[in-house]
Amino acid sequence: MSKEKALRANVVCTSFNQINSKGFYIGDDPLDYAVPSLLLQLSLISIFTRILQSLLKPLGQPLIVSQILGGVILGPSAIGKNGELSSKVFPTKGRSVLDTLSVFGFMLFIFQIGVKIDLSIVLKSSKKALAVGILVFFVPFGLASFTVFLLEKFVSLDPELIMLLSRVVILQSMTAYPGIACFLDELKILNSEMGRLASSSSIICDICHWTILSLKYALGLAKAKSARVTLGSLGSIGLYIIVIAFGIRPAIMWAIRQTPEGKPIKNVYVLIVLVLLLWCGFTGEVIGLSSIVACFLFGLFVPDGPPLGAAIVERLDCFVSVLLMPPFFTICGLQMNVFSIVRLKYLGVLQLVVLVAFIGKTVGTILPLLLWRVPLRDAFSLALIMNSKGIMELAFLNDFKKNKDMSEENYTIMLISVVVITGVVSPLVKVLYDPSSKYIAYKRRTIMHSREKDEFRILACIHSQENVRAVISLLQVSNPTKESCINLVVLHLTKLTGRASSVLIAHQKRDRPSTNPTQSERIFNIFEKLEQQNSDLIMVHCYKGVSPYVTMHNDVCSLALEKRTTLIIVPFHKHWMCEKRIETSYAYRHLNKNVLEKSPCSVGILIDRCKKKSRYAITVPSLYRVVVLFFGGADDREALSYAERMSKHPSVKMTFIRFTRSGNAFENVVGGSERSKVLDSQILNEFNLQYLHSEQVSYQEAEVKRGADVLEVIKSLGRFYDLVMVGKRHVDSPILLQLTKRTDEDGELGIVGGILVASDFESETSVLVVQQQTRLWGLHDPEESTHLRRIN
Repeated sequence: MSKEKALRANVVCTSFNQINSKGFYIGDDPLDYAVPSLLLQLSLISIFTRILQSLLKPLGQPLIVSQILGGVILGPSAIGKNGELSSKVFPTKGRSVLDTLSVFGFMLFIFQIGVKIDLSIVLKSSKKALAVGILVFFVPFGLASFTVFLLEKFVSLDPELIMLLSRVVILQSMTAYPGIACFLDELKILNSEMGRLASSSSIICDICHWTILSLKYALGLAKAKSARVTLGSLGSIGLYIIVIAFGIRPAIMWAIRQTPEGKPIKNVYVLIVLVLLLWCGFTGEVIGLSSIVACFLFGLFVPDGPPLGAAIVERLDCFVSVLLMPPFFTICGLQMNVFSIVRLKYLGVLQLVVLVAFIGKTVGTILPLLLWRVPLRDAFSLALIMNSKGIMELAFLNDFKKNKDMSEENYTIMLISVVVITGVVSPLVKVLYDPSSKYIAYKRRTIMHSREKDEFRILACIHSQENVRAVISLLQVSNPTKESCINLVVLHLTKLTGRASSVLIAHQKRDRPSTNPTQSERIFNIFEKLEQQNSDLIMVHCYKGVSPYVTMHNDVCSLALEKRTTLIIVPFHKHWMCEKRIETSYAYRHLNKNVLEKSPCSVGILIDRCKKKSRYAITVPSLYRVVVLFFGGADDREALSYAERMSKHPSVKMTFIRFTRSGNAFENVVGGSERSKVLDSQILNEFNLQYLHSEQVSYQEAEVKRGADVLEVIKSLGRFYDLVMVGKRHVDSPILLQLTKRTDEDGELGIVGGILVASDFESETSVLVVQQQTRLWGLHDPEESTHLRRIN
């Protein structure tokens, strides 16, 4: 009789026509109808989630914690404890619509993750990532399984709990790539050293996890069903994968080949893929494979990145992440009831297994990293990242609860562990791991401190082909010689779109030239031609970096440190076009500021104001006129050192203008420390002695007493020069501070650089603004570290 009552309690009668309400005044209760009820639920979910996010974000909490806690507040643990209110706002008959919407949103989200994944990461994984990925699954799996064995042996456990523990062991051993990718993106360390290692390791761990689950599923199916059913199920899944791999994917690749590089893919192709996505989800449900798994497998076979992968992600991302995914997380919280925890024994046992798995995952991460001599702080940070929980763990918990494999009490206990672990891990990682700390060099990497016959190591950052001409012109007059050749690293930077993992890889030249080269190949081909024409003088190494704009500086700084670069050249964030039009990219401006702040060497911002559309000239110009503006300070000394190298090129004619205070011909415009003034005097004296009778170099002095005098000298330069060189920072200068209102540049170019690119400065002259290395290990003021290199 009690069983019949229980069955009757789960039956809800509802009308299929109750979708739209006719209104309160007609006598309808809007909450009895599906559409207004759903709209109210989505509104409440969005409001509570955003409020909690604004409160918890300063504490370093990720979005997933805010979304789950929003559901907890709306659920039976808080507001929903009022049964009448809960039955009106989240009625049982209305929950099915919200549940369906959340599952559909999760399906699209997982499909997006599948599209973003580059499976070649597995083949390119380092031994370090392979070791971490395998151990981070099997060590916690082994320790947690042994703990469960001991508990069964020495503690009396209910059969329900024993059955659950085997699932909890596998759940706690997994490190799901979708969750790790989202976690790294929120922490803004996706393209850091630990971020890339975490991405690769989590994919390896996922492969281990799904392999175990697949074997367990096949054995369970064979044990419970007949051989015919087992073979039919597994055969259907295999056929599904074959159809996608050898039927749908070739068609998708054909559509991509029909799209010229840099052009958007046709909308009809995107529509066909989305329709195929729905078909794959339906097929998965028909053959007994979850629609979520089916859509994820389909996403894996859709090529990541532009044009198709990026277009799909761009169209779905906002809709899925803002509207469809919050209900999924909130429903997790709605199903959680802290008052259902009544058996402390269950709480203790489950949390013990969670703790042992946490320790095992930490050990499995740290041990191999210590063998590779990774600093303990970084290894522990990676261990915390690999312990973070995300959307996949929640999906498994929901599945356990839906299939009655987990009671409400146990579900609540496990959900609390997810929130606590993620809530603790996120701020700890932010405190422990700072990618920029790796970019502090152990020695001076400046032009001024380089020896006469050292290689001149340059890292040139390229965003598009428009940046190539100015960089090549600068390289040609940088006087490469056999004694002091130029070792050039070209880094093509592109925005991460349609991918989940950032990429920084060396360019591999094709055996046969492509008839339709990519933009990167076109850029690299130009520099390789420069190398061929300057054999033994210029050596070129090409790299491509794909990362989010907000962390793109990590690629630049890490590569500069690895290659022991002396100078990083980055394009200015404004690009002058024909018809007096200027294109501005604030993302590039943010990138340049980060590079200036965190670079392990000197940095030069190159401004190309030439508006003419010309072909890339690889030939050296017969005459290249350079002017150096010297006010004083470390950056001006670095610019002068670079100019001194250029002055030895036979095609370069150089003008050196030193600004002094009116009335004192020996005092620079810029103040600074006594040490700085001594270094200024030393480099000026040596420069004058060397070029006193040179016909290629002319020396001028400009006495100024106010900002207007400086401005007049700068404007008199006109169009007589091909390149203007100046330092970025000019501290303690009341004269230059009078000019700050004439420029809107905020720290990227400094005062003088800002004037040279101001809209009222009519010139097509290129400008190079130089900043000397600012970060040196163990020294607050790198200027005090070493003696000045003598100019010979």
